[in-house]
Amino acid sequence: MNDLRHYETPLLPTPFDARTAAACKTHAWANWGGYRTVTTFEDLAMEHSAIRNSASVYDLCPMIKYRIEGPDAVAFLDRLTPRNVAKLRTGSVHYTIWCDDAGHLLDDGTLFRLTDTRFRLCCQERHLPWLLDSAHGFDVTVTEETEDIAALSLQGPTSAEILRRAGIDIDALKPFRMMDVPFATGRLMISRTGFTGDLGYELWTTPDLALPLWDRLMEAGHLHGLRPIGSDALNIARLEAGFIITGYDFTPAHVCLREDRLRTPLDMGLGWLIDWEKGHFTGRNALLKQRAKGPEWAFVGLEIDGNIPADGAILYRAQKHEAGVVTGACWSPTLKRNIALAQLRADLVKSPDLWAEIYALRELHYAKMMMRARVVDRPFYTPARRTLTPAARF
Repeated sequence: MNDLRHYETPLLPTPFDARTAAACKTHAWANWGGYRTVTTFEDLAMEHSAIRNSASVYDLCPMIKYRIEGPDAVAFLDRLTPRNVAKLRTGSVHYTIWCDDAGHLLDDGTLFRLTDTRFRLCCQERHLPWLLDSAHGFDVTVTEETEDIAALSLQGPTSAEILRRAGIDIDALKPFRMMDVPFATGRLMISRTGFTGDLGYELWTTPDLALPLWDRLMEAGHLHGLRPIGSDALNIARLEAGFIITGYDFTPAHVCLREDRLRTPLDMGLGWLIDWEKGHFTGRNALLKQRAKGPEWAFVGLEIDGNIPADGAILYRAQKHEAGVVTGACWSPTLKRNIALAQLRADLVKSPDLWAEIYALRELHYAKMMMRARVVDRPFYTPARRTLTPAARF
């Protein structure tokens, strides 16, 4: 991607760095997988508003990407993940997870079927040693291609119209499908996917075409409210959509030090991803035993009284018996509600007496508040425009 080496710079720039650095008026940067990424460009409220009311663009380059290809690619991925990969059509995408032999979650991500025998797996954590070990005995090649791809997430109600104005006909593109079009001197892959729970697309090209892609979108989106967003605005949107982040909502098994912190797909409400009838996959035997017994934990959405986000709050039953922990929370600008995601003891999901212990900073002193919490359905927010095909015009 560039001539910089990890030991020569604390954080690597992405292919879009020249544009994101110029647009980042707050100089608010963070580490994402060894790359520097913007947390807030200018104004958090306006960036979140762009996701829900106009359009936003987000640099996806630091997301880990693996190319998996070969005659046994389907068989390998069926062995690795609990979903039935054979049912994933070429040109389609699905959300997936994978576990260790004990059924504990390692990561979640999206799997793209590019051809009959070539896939792209995108995720939060690095897993190359695990993937290579898992590929033993399969005629398959696994390669990390993070630095070979420049990726942007274009999300929001005017995102489709921006692509149309950029000269790309996306009217036939359905959710979780992808298409390939010529762009500049190369190619551009567009998938109708995203992490906001809204209408949106992810754009994939080569690093040399990163800046032309950014400029084309900004020009096309000038009259449609397009603005770059950072991770803070994206986090609010993903909470509204009820989406999980590895390392935030659960600790990956390969880095988990405490046995009682390990979680399975059933603990995290991801049992719907498991095809129990497809045959063996890593962790299946352990998960069958847990299914018969029932999980000890549940992953739930909460609505909490007040307007102070309950991020990291301990949950209690009857204000005195520990019941779980909040893994992500925010005041939702879209819903005007105090929402949260939480790991909760499975036997307390229907309890009417749940409380969140929140500490609010009030003039240099923390005030402890016990606020009533209620389990509610996820997603908290899911607009109809997310799946409308063709996407509406604005």
